[in-house]
Amino acid sequence: MLTLHTADFLVTGPGAAPVPGGAVLVEGDRIAGVGPYEALAERYPHARTRRWPGLLTPGLAVRGAEELLERTYYPDDPYEVAELGVDPITGAEALAALGLTEARWGNSARRATQKLLSRGVVAVSGRLRVPAVRTAVSRSGLALLPGATAAPDAGTAVPAPSLDPFAGRAAAAEAFHGPLERGGPARFAAFDVPDLDALLARGATTCVATVIGGRLLHRRR
Repeated sequence: MLTLHTADFLVTGPGAAPVPGGAVLVEGDRIAGVGPYEALAERYPHARTRRWPGLLTPGLAVRGAEELLERTYYPDDPYEVAELGVDPITGAEALAALGLTEARWGNSARRATQKLLSRGVVAVSGRLRVPAVRTAVSRSGLALLPGATAAPDAGTAVPAPSLDPFAGRAAAAEAFHGPLERGGPARFAAFDVPDLDALLARGATTCVATVIGGRLLHRRR
């Protein structure tokens, strides 16, 4: 089935001018067209339409998969929060006290991937060593990208891994994972903000929809 995703503005990639009333046409797991909604709707009258407020952009990527998913534990709500609280748990001593099994690490990673999807994230970078965590990422639909191999310049501050894809970024477009173009993978997100400056200022929790492989994997109710 053909699906048209449209928003107030479409940004297809870094440096691209916003397209008012732009749309992405999805067929299967690929992008079948990009451009003004009216033109695409006229050419494909039988396509289903999904309308989103604000901006439609490429999906986002976060760095530091190891820290986020294998060295941070996300308590299970509501079963563990009374004892552990709602905040993610880090630090070797605190994690050791939990006596975590591989299965619990996998469940924690599954909860983390849902948080990432709700922020418009479609990819994480890094090297994962725990099989259950790798499985959780794979099943979530998130792409696992190789971690950066180049060492940072001396004196350059390296931002701590964060669920926020804009952490340490000077511009929202720096977090984009690939452009939106015909024939490319259908992975993008919609944010309820008027422009990229507002997206960076208000953050990725303004996400209202995340699409990966043509599937709507997150939708704010």
